[in-house]
Amino acid sequence: MKLFVVPCSIVLLLFSVSSCKQTSKENQPAIDSSSVLDIKSDKKMELLVGTYTQEESQGIYRLKYNPVNGELSDPNLVVETENPSYLHISKDRNTVFAVNENNKGTVSSFSWNADRTNLSLIGQQSSEGQHPCYITLNEAENLLAAANYSSGNIVMYKVSENGRIEGDAQIKTHEGTGSVMPNQASARAHCVQFGADGKYLYAVDLGIDQVLVYPIDAQGKLGASQLALALEKGDGPRHLTFHPTKNLVFIINELSSSVVTAQLNPENGTMVVVDKKSTLPTAYKGKNAPADIHLSSNGKFLYASNRGHNSIAVFSVSEDGSLQLLDNTSVEGDWPRNFVLSPDEKFLLVANQISNNITVFSVDAKSGLLSFTGNQIALSKPVSLNF
Repeated sequence: MKLFVVPCSIVLLLFSVSSCKQTSKENQPAIDSSSVLDIKSDKKMELLVGTYTQEESQGIYRLKYNPVNGELSDPNLVVETENPSYLHISKDRNTVFAVNENNKGTVSSFSWNADRTNLSLIGQQSSEGQHPCYITLNEAENLLAAANYSSGNIVMYKVSENGRIEGDAQIKTHEGTGSVMPNQASARAHCVQFGADGKYLYAVDLGIDQVLVYPIDAQGKLGASQLALALEKGDGPRHLTFHPTKNLVFIINELSSSVVTAQLNPENGTMVVVDKKSTLPTAYKGKNAPADIHLSSNGKFLYASNRGHNSIAVFSVSEDGSLQLLDNTSVEGDWPRNFVLSPDEKFLLVANQISNNITVFSVDAKSGLLSFTGNQIALSKPVSLNF
């Protein structure tokens, strides 16, 4: 993979029991702590890792995770599949969805066997594009969307109750170019996210410096795209995440090494920029390509991964969404793709693609700052993590 040219992906962690999905809109209920694993015990949790399979990796792996000290152990291949670079796990933890990031892209769904030792393919469809790099489900889990980086288009399918991807593909193709070559020689769809109310699908396009929004009707049909937000030329927006309680959205820009906060209008899906900050320390002048972005559940701290500077940027978030860069913490590896906060947010785990390792950091609840625990594990080409 060459710097700035290939699409990015993700790694996901899996609970051994049910957990809650963070909400993204104002006036929605808080996380139900009764459904989260008891992290006070020594019971191990499970982490699923999506990888690139060009070298030693063969597909999706499962690791054991100790919630007390953040230790990772016992990596096992649970299904052999090509380039599962981004994963999404159903709320009941029984179905795993993945992109297969190839020139002829596919989206796949897998289910666990009886003793939950292996995953089996239950459905696969074309992504209708090249190099799909992001996959997600809506809150009702009856719609699946994926973003195709190289072909600059998105696709949406219906999903059956047993997790099978089915029906006719709904395809939306982006058009245009940007100012940074070769990255913006054409549209580059990099992320799709359903709004919490299910009325909109947001698509982040790195190639044209835009976030587009598609209305979804009651029958699950996508309408024509509208411009949700135009970023500055050369920003190269990559991923976005919603605030847990406010109508705010945070966007990571791969090409300008920056994070943008925007106010979200839930009535029409449009956004207005509130703030923009660099993900890098002032003195750094080398190459860099931010990848992933996550927000603490209380909305006070924002984290972003820097590939090149090889750090996690830590921001404080004010009430109106304004940002302040607090620190850049070394990831103890090379080329951090995706990362994830543990369910209790005491730890942050990072997938380092080039150095072939996953590293674990403790999180200070008051300051948001990170400290390396010394825990890490070797795994070939990890790129997507999620509990």
